[in-house]
Parts: sequence; structure tokens; C-alpha cells
Amino acid sequence: MSLPFDGAISAFFHSKDAAHLREAILSADKKDIIGPDYPYDRRMKRKAYEKQFHLLQVELVKMQSWVKSSGARITTVFEGRDAAGKGGAIKRTHLNLNPRGARVIALPKPSDTEATQWYFQRYIDHLPAAGQIVSFDRSWYNRGVVEHVFGFCTESERALFFDQTPAFERMLMQDGIILIKFWLNLGRAEQLRRFLARESDRLKHWKLSWIDVEGLKKWDAYSEAITETLARTETSHAPWSVIRADDKRRARLAVIRHLLNAVPYEGKDPEAIGPVDPTITGGPALWSDSKID
Repeated sequence: MSLPFDGAISAFFHSKDAAHLREAILSADKKDIIGPDYPYDRRMKRKAYEKQFHLLQVELVKMQSWVKSSGARITTVFEGRDAAGKGGAIKRTHLNLNPRGARVIALPKPSDTEATQWYFQRYIDHLPAAGQIVSFDRSWYNRGVVEHVFGFCTESERALFFDQTPAFERMLMQDGIILIKFWLNLGRAEQLRRFLARESDRLKHWKLSWIDVEGLKKWDAYSEAITETLARTETSHAPWSVIRADDKRRARLAVIRHLLNAVPYEGKDPEAIGPVDPTITGGPALWSDSKID
């Protein structure tokens, strides 16, 4: 089987620079959590996950019913490290929602025309109307991290982005949109383990991109860009919810719980939603250098 990008991910895995990551991956069992600072040693058991997941799905359906009847507008932004599980979390959030009122937006690179427009302009067209839920699988925050790390924007463009983002998000909230921002993070060894799994599975080759391959060498640059982005765009009206995603099951439950807690829908069942795990979900303070390597 030919590997995507000529096996560049496997090549990195066997390189001298990845020696400590390779050792961590090879010494771990399939169900082990690799990150040394993650609060759990093993992945969440399926039965426990499925029980909680079902209860949360019922609450999500109730939430959408309220959104439709009340005319509320909800926008969720999913950002994070490559392979952190953004797509999987969105899929589980939308699993039982009516697609007529809940859609996912994953925009490609800007066209030549879009590149000349106000940076936020192409996102505005996809914001929700009354009774709708819209989830952005990556968003305007590309400018804060990916575009910066790869040199796709200038320093002045990025500075303008940081100046305008709090005001842009404040306008959304003032107009009545419920804006919820997620940042999913995972450790470096776990990220590489997931990339290797994608590389070896033909059904997942589409999930890999040149950005993923090159990004393996830019971990520190990503970390610096993420730290700055979270710090400069954390506001009282549009706070970040950082989700530690080394365990996909715990991360998906955490995302849904936070969403349900953030939306004031009728008939909410706190017992069904369950408690928030502060070691998995928190603000930017949960992000620190000791938890990202």
C-alpha cells in the first residue's frame, strides 16, 4: 500500500528528532493514555461512555427543540491541534440533531476574491438564522495559529486580527447569537500516534494534509501561537473552553456537557448532563507548557 505524502509521517516517527515520542508510543498499550500529565492513565471504558453519551444525546435533542421554538441562534467554534478530535466531537454533537436546523461549516482556503475581502467576511454568510445551530470546524482563528505558523499572513494582518476579534465576537453576542468556543488539545506523542493510524488506514487518508505533515516539525511554533491566541482572544463575553482531548471519549462528553450547560434551554436535566470534570475542561489556565509536550 502506498502511503500518503510518501510515508512522511512514518519517516518522522523513525527520525532522531522523534526518538522520545517513538519510545512513548511503542511502550504504551492501545488503551493507555500516553501524556504523562493527563489526569487518567487509561481511556474511558466503552460501557461507561455509552451510558453517559445516550443521556447527553437526549439533552441535545431537547436543546435543539428549544432553539427552534425560541428562535435562538447558536454558533460553536471548534479549534485545536491537528488530530485533536474536532471532527469527531462535532459529529457526536450533531449525531441526533435535525440537519435542517443544525449544520457544520468547514471552509476551504480562501479564494482569490475572498483573500481581498475583510477577513471575517466569508464567515458571516454562514452564521445562523433564527432557530439554527452552526458549528465551525476550524474558523476565523486560522489566522491566529496556522496562517501565522506557516507564513500565510503578515504580522500586521495578524495584529489586526487580534485587535478586531474581540469586537467582532462582541457584536455577535450583542445581536443575540450564543457563541461557544472550544479549543481541543492533546499531547505530542498522542498526536503522532493518531497520525500514524491515519497513515496506515486508507479510509482515513483524506484526513491527512501537507499542513499536518509539515506541522510535525513545528510543534513549538504552534505552542507559542496557540498560547498567544488564547491569551489575546479570551474575553468575558466570548471565553474559551479548553478540552484536554488525549482521550477521545472523555473529550466528546466534555464538549457536549459544556455546550448544554452554556445554552439556557427549557427542561434541562442537570442530573442527566452530569458534573463537569475540571481536569478535562477549563479555561486557558488549563493550557500550560507542562501539559502540551
